[in-house]
Amino acid sequence: MKDKFFNYIQELQNTITSKLEVIDGKAKFQEDLWKRPEGGGGRTRVIENGNVFEKGGVNISGVHGKLPNSMQQYFGVKDADFFACGLSLVLHPKNPMIPTVHANWRYFEMYDQNGTIVDQWFGGGQDLTPYYLFEEDAKHFHLTCKTACDKHNPEFYPKYKVRCDEYFYNSHRNESRGIGGLFFDYCKKSEDMSMQNWYDFVTEVGNSFLEAYVPIVEKRKNSNYTKTQRNWQEIRRGRYVEFNLVHDKGTLFGLKTNGRIESILMSLPPHVQWVYDHHPEPGSEEEKLIKVLQQPKNWV
Repeated sequence: MKDKFFNYIQELQNTITSKLEVIDGKAKFQEDLWKRPEGGGGRTRVIENGNVFEKGGVNISGVHGKLPNSMQQYFGVKDADFFACGLSLVLHPKNPMIPTVHANWRYFEMYDQNGTIVDQWFGGGQDLTPYYLFEEDAKHFHLTCKTACDKHNPEFYPKYKVRCDEYFYNSHRNESRGIGGLFFDYCKKSEDMSMQNWYDFVTEVGNSFLEAYVPIVEKRKNSNYTKTQRNWQEIRRGRYVEFNLVHDKGTLFGLKTNGRIESILMSLPPHVQWVYDHHPEPGSEEEKLIKVLQQPKNWV
């Protein structure tokens, strides 16, 4: 399974980066191959200063070795080895009318001292962080997520949509990071689902990503915007940074397993503002967004 999924994310990375370069029309992804001293490595691809994408990364990694002590405590195990692989992407468009997007699809195995698999699971999801709320874009993104889920289980979309709203939540701000999508983790073998079933589901979601995001980019990339709207985008990016550095488990896992710091922090946008005690104008488009972030909606 680990070889099968690692091959899948390598192909998916190629598909996604090729499509994004075409959409941008100017910038190309810079590739870094890296090795982790304890075992494994990855292929980082970053795009910067394009016509459409101000900064973005589409990264894959496959790492293995002894599970660090901090993570052994987290999982409640002793002397375990692990293998983890995944694709993680974040795209920060230049135009504030285009939402930032994040996605991740991953697989994890844990072994005892004999090398026997004692646990394995899939995780992942995809979510949208707009700066200006276009309801048709939100509905399109969520409908694409739901369509992918419904092919495998009609209960998946409502369950993983709620989990996404719960996970990507800046509790210190009492607001969501964005308008959500899907979030699933610890997807393990059960009476209803084999690991092959989970593989089929996770790859279905991964394959739906471009369909969920690209039409929104194409629709908004030539929209006009003002300096004031750009400032709002940078203020909201600050909230994105806060979530990733304060709450995100993936960032924490990468830092605690001696991951590659440039790959872990590639999710951070290049231009951000923190304005003291900032509040949008009552009745404005900016306030409309905040109200939805404070009270998540059912989009489909």
